[in-house]
Amino acid sequence: MFFDTDCGGVVHNIAYLRFIEIARTLLAEELGLGLAQMIEDKKYPVVVRTEIDYRRAAKLGDRLVVEGWLDQLERVRFWCAFRIVRPKDDALIAECRQTLTLIEMPAGKLLRLPEDWEKYRKPEANTPLSAPIAERARRTA
Repeated sequence: MFFDTDCGGVVHNIAYLRFIEIARTLLAEELGLGLAQMIEDKKYPVVVRTEIDYRRAAKLGDRLVVEGWLDQLERVRFWCAFRIVRPKDDALIAECRQTLTLIEMPAGKLLRLPEDWEKYRKPEANTPLSAPIAERARRTA
């Protein structure tokens, strides 16, 4: 989108974080944390850290794919990882890793992660967890 770029047609760094937010929301749905369900259950994933490496610039009109997966699990913390790629030349545009916790509101209580989330971890290197996440998170800059 034009609003994602600077006057030279290069995608802004903050736009990548928005693309990742979309992919993380879709991943949350697969984990049983769709927005409507979160509101009903009063359970919310909260980002506590974001690391992102920008590898190449994307430009206005580039079609990008965001791959997202559950990367690591601990008792009350989990990590999601993302790759943004440009399929036309297989260019890696950005890599991101986020640390999150699951919070029960309004108390702000940390929740133990559900045991069945383990099945959502990325099975092997360079394989997105779920094609639907990548497909649904497909973006045109």
